[in-house]
Amino acid sequence: MDNFTLVIPLEGKIDSVNAAEVGRNIAKKRAAQEHQAVIFDAKKLTFISSAGLRVIMQVVKEEKVQKHEQVSMIEVSKEVYNILEMTGFTEFMEVQKAYREISLEGSELIAEGFFGKVYRLDEETIVKVYGEGEASIPLIKREHSRAKQAFVKGIPTAIAYDIVRVGNQYGSVFELLQARSFNDWAQEYEADRAQLDELMQLYVDCLKQVHATEMERGVLPMARDNMLESLSALQDCLPAEMIERLRKLLAALPDDNHVVHGDFQMKNVLLCDGEPMLIDMETMCTGQPIFDLQGLYVAYKSFTEDEPDNSMAFLGLRMETADYIWQRIMALYFGTQNKAVLSALEDKIKVVASVRFLSLLTTTALKEHPLTELRVKHTREHLQELLLRVDSLNLR
Repeated sequence: MDNFTLVIPLEGKIDSVNAAEVGRNIAKKRAAQEHQAVIFDAKKLTFISSAGLRVIMQVVKEEKVQKHEQVSMIEVSKEVYNILEMTGFTEFMEVQKAYREISLEGSELIAEGFFGKVYRLDEETIVKVYGEGEASIPLIKREHSRAKQAFVKGIPTAIAYDIVRVGNQYGSVFELLQARSFNDWAQEYEADRAQLDELMQLYVDCLKQVHATEMERGVLPMARDNMLESLSALQDCLPAEMIERLRKLLAALPDDNHVVHGDFQMKNVLLCDGEPMLIDMETMCTGQPIFDLQGLYVAYKSFTEDEPDNSMAFLGLRMETADYIWQRIMALYFGTQNKAVLSALEDKIKVVASVRFLSLLTTTALKEHPLTELRVKHTREHLQELLLRVDSLNLR
């Protein structure tokens, strides 16, 4: 918590016997610390009566008069939450339930994406664990919301039924039978091209199903606009005229309400009883297919250019297999083996992938990687060549 947030713990029972004393203690703490927000930590609160609720209500009113942020209560037990809900407190005060605690001891890591890792808890249950502590909770809730939106539209999406605490981290719990990631299957089929080709067909069919799904306008952010915003962070690694050229190419793409997953690499797609299932929906937005294809180019091609062992370290696959996967994605997605056609399409994808790759290299922990300077140099050189022959990002 920051210095402008006052956290006040509540303990035991608050009723007519001790409500006045609790109120005085709360008033002292509020007076002693300058703040803009009050958060009640109800982790140890077992009961609150109408007398206790009046104390909380008084704080809510006074904080509002002072134009402070909305009062909230965290780590609320089921019993106390029921009281707050029944009395209407959840309508004007943010109330956050306590999260069930679980252990990952003995659990198998089955998938890994940009925002978290997925573990199998038992035969029927998996948990996706995020890595940002309490800061992950808004992201988790946003992902739950987007997963439900996708599910309603017919996209094969895993729906979480619980948020849990895992040590100092938080996660989402899903019920999924016999789930393994497409990446796991790719590792198993690495030496069997026929099996790998069948897997790739299923994978690309799922990607095309996602892209064929249309959302109502304004429900999700637009991938184009997100990438336009990211250009401002590239001023130190790209010349101004190149950034302006990229801006014009991106801005020329029309509004498109079709779904873009945002991180479709094989670790983020599970195979459950023979059916694909998406698990990482936080990045879901709308736009053209190029915004998913560029992410796949980054995963399977960009990282290996200056680090051939990267595909083995991140994907558990040989570089040759990562190359083959990318080639199959292109051929299956566009339905052609014509090298000239695929090369022209790939050039467009590589332009957008370069923006994405540079954003990762300069705005994430990768900026400390020893290869970052070389990767930025090579990506800038690629862009200089690509922009000589790419005059549109439209793949149709």
